Amino acid sequence: MILWVALLMSLCCLGLLNGAAAGSTGLGRIEQCDTRCSQGLQCKTKPDYLFPPPCQNPAEGLSTSSVFQNVNLSTVMRCEGRQKCSLHLRIKAKLHLNESIHGVSICTVTTGMMSTCRILSFTRASRQRMSGLQVEVENDCTVVSPSQQVKVTVKTVPSYCGITWTGTYEAPKCISGDLQRHVPECITGRLSYDINPQRKELSVSVADMLEDHNYHLRLCHKDFICIGTGANTVIKKEELVKSTTLQYSRPLPCLCIEGWSAVTDAPRVQVCPFKDRLEELWFGITFDPLEGTLSWEPACRVTAAVVLCQEGEDGVCVDLPHASQNVSREKITFTKVDPHPQLCMKFTAGAQSWTRCPFAETRFQAWEVVVTRGQGHQDVKMLSQITATFSVGLCEKSKGSAVCQTTETHTIHVEKNKAVGLNMAGKLCDSCLQVKRLDVEFAATVVHCLQQCNQSSQLRPVISSQSSWSLTWVVVPAGVCLSGIIIVTVVLHVLLTVHQRRKQKRNGGCAFEKQTDPAFDCVVPVLQTKPVLHGGVLVPDSLQYVNAERANLISD
Repeated sequence: MILWVALLMSLCCLGLLNGAAAGSTGLGRIEQCDTRCSQGLQCKTKPDYLFPPPCQNPAEGLSTSSVFQNVNLSTVMRCEGRQKCSLHLRIKAKLHLNESIHGVSICTVTTGMMSTCRILSFTRASRQRMSGLQVEVENDCTVVSPSQQVKVTVKTVPSYCGITWTGTYEAPKCISGDLQRHVPECITGRLSYDINPQRKELSVSVADMLEDHNYHLRLCHKDFICIGTGANTVIKKEELVKSTTLQYSRPLPCLCIEGWSAVTDAPRVQVCPFKDRLEELWFGITFDPLEGTLSWEPACRVTAAVVLCQEGEDGVCVDLPHASQNVSREKITFTKVDPHPQLCMKFTAGAQSWTRCPFAETRFQAWEVVVTRGQGHQDVKMLSQITATFSVGLCEKSKGSAVCQTTETHTIHVEKNKAVGLNMAGKLCDSCLQVKRLDVEFAATVVHCLQQCNQSSQLRPVISSQSSWSLTWVVVPAGVCLSGIIIVTVVLHVLLTVHQRRKQKRNGGCAFEKQTDPAFDCVVPVLQTKPVLHGGVLVPDSLQYVNAERANLISD
């Protein structure tokens, strides 16, 4: 029983402590601004002099430290409704009262505003009664704005030269939940959202928006400021359901929903649904083949490192030397780059890395190596779509090692679309080739091991599978020539057929005329077993037999 009572008491105490902590986060409330003095000290407020008199020399023993014991500045809130609260600066000063001090003057000044002063004067009877004692005066009638800086000056009345307290105070910012709920200058509304990735939509709802005012919503890209991506959407104050739908194109980490009340200089609130989607930034890599320039520009401000690397068969991308750049917002560029499928960009932000290979899926490749296998040897040729210089070396791999030790290196200059033999016949069996372009600043070093000499192989590419374009110069002309020969043959055959028919008609007409010696006037060969060759084209002999039979019938 005692244990249960102790447990309940501890829970109650914990609840009271939490409630006190929650209440401490809010500002103190006042019903109205006022001036207050210590008990027994009667004071009243009046405006300061328009032209204050010059300061007087203080009596012996008076100084700032001896008069002003402590001056404390704080903020309180005065409300006329749930969302109609204002901030007031509370000035509380403790001083050692002397008969020569008739009151205090409090002045406040803010940036761009004139100084505002007021005098707290003590009655003669009360100051004589409280002389020599520590008294306290307090005033909270100075209205301030959130985040506003105020300079406060406290002097004695009359003003004694050198006896002045000066301090600076900054009002609370709108980040306080108490201000965001009750002070109009800080009310931004609370945004909540749901994401529909299939339709690329954001369903946005607004709560605690400023009463009696419309509300604006939009999508924007957050940088130093939030730059809008389209038109604003307005939620009417009369609408019961404070929600709308916004369309987006890419889920970028800097894409945010921004909302604000439809009042002048209204504070704005932003929520960014995709702030953790850094992988969306590593797109938009461009390459200029004429300049050999590889570029990338981030769509959002990001702190990252970008390096060129070469991707191996194991998927690991090894950094190229002197190929790293740091980026935040500016465009980065790598010049004199060889566009090879194994050349990639690696992006590192924090502890994460992403690799993008811009040439892996493209058909453009500047060069390739073609190997022709003969009887016991292999011939290697370099083919390039641009004029370039290469380092081609023979190397050998040790068992279990990915490193290729170079044994012989050649520098090859290749003209555009002109194959160059490497003159390595008889040396390539069971070896590997290591090729790198030399006339650029950033290039991949490609290693490819050749087939053994006892294996038969046709013409094949070593570096890439795109060698079919080198056979085009042989296949296409041969096809064109063959098509031309067929067309010429058909045309000549048709012409010869027409000629034979006309000749037969002429021979047939001769038989119906009156003949004195048919053997001389119409002579037709009867026995002809071979076809006749006319102009290099063979003509069938069936037509000749038909003409001979007609001639025999006429002779009989």
